Amino acid sequence: MDRVRVGIIGLGNMGSAHAKAHIPKLTGVELAAVCDINPEKLKGYGEVPTFESSQDLIRSGLVDAVLIATPHYDHTTIGIDAIENNLHVLVEKPISVHKADCERLIAAYEKSGKTKVFSAMFNQRTDPHYQTIRNLIRSGEIGKVMRVTWIITNWFRSAAYYASGGWRATWGGEGGGVLLNQCPHNIDLYQWMFGMPSRVRAVLGFGKYHDVEVEDDVTAIFEHSDGAVGTFITSTGECPGTNRLEVTCDRGRIVVEGDKISFDRTTVSVKEFCDTTPELFGTAPTWKCEIPVRGYGGQHVEIFQNFIDAILSGKELLAPAVEGIHSVELANAMIFSGLNNGLPVELPLDSARYESRLKDLIANSKHEKKVEERTATDMASTYR
Repeated sequence: MDRVRVGIIGLGNMGSAHAKAHIPKLTGVELAAVCDINPEKLKGYGEVPTFESSQDLIRSGLVDAVLIATPHYDHTTIGIDAIENNLHVLVEKPISVHKADCERLIAAYEKSGKTKVFSAMFNQRTDPHYQTIRNLIRSGEIGKVMRVTWIITNWFRSAAYYASGGWRATWGGEGGGVLLNQCPHNIDLYQWMFGMPSRVRAVLGFGKYHDVEVEDDVTAIFEHSDGAVGTFITSTGECPGTNRLEVTCDRGRIVVEGDKISFDRTTVSVKEFCDTTPELFGTAPTWKCEIPVRGYGGQHVEIFQNFIDAILSGKELLAPAVEGIHSVELANAMIFSGLNNGLPVELPLDSARYESRLKDLIANSKHEKKVEERTATDMASTYR
């Protein structure tokens, strides 16, 4: 095989961007088919075969791989169908809405013998700022991580945004709010850099800033088994917003903000200084460093090309889809804690218990009828 025939399922903002803006920048790939349940979305693709049913596209024989860019709940069912029909799969974030569905999707992949490439569109993993932090941690250069504070409140969304699709910001349509829609990338990066916590506590605002039933404001605390503590703050109701990552470690403090990484690096281990200095009020001497980083990486195009290269030449995946369960589990744990007045949630999360609670939320949703009656246009819309 010298090229991969790709079909794109879901032609909202992201699906159409992949088809029209990203694929032309790739090598070894052909846009072989597109699919959307809204016929209007299928116009403008020239001679590329079009489908209104994902099942028909998957069974058409026209594609070797699919990119799934539909609303969240459909990622699981369409992903399983594609895997069971022997196709390579690239799925948009999140890979599923809740952990139990992630487990079903991953189980289908494992049952298939894992002979096909299964990747997720975690494009922020290509950003050199976060790659640098991860490499510094893994190399031991900065010593033990003690505290992480990440404020990501630059996800502001208007009332008009939430009104643009009947499935938006509903338990039945989206399965959550800012944690399932805007923040999956940040949550993935958190666990990718710092690992999964062992306990989560969160205070959530459900419809705090908007007329929605899901969370639009989050303040969470992550407790790690090695004693490290993380604070994760996000919102779609604050303007202007902040995106600041601060990492306190045994060799100082690292801050990622704007396009810079600054490192206040202690000349000795903080613990060593604490244990040995005779000074009562002294602090460890510090060097102020700026770690050079350029750009934000290849983003969607790089992840997509990596997926194609993995198919054609066996290249290692930057974002294996099986790792997507971690960010979903962490989002679910924050929501579960928020629904229970901030009570701690132990990880691993009980996926069946969370799924049952989510079903209750859907059954009692004031938006249930609205979601059931959503139009084809709503379903085809982007979920970002």
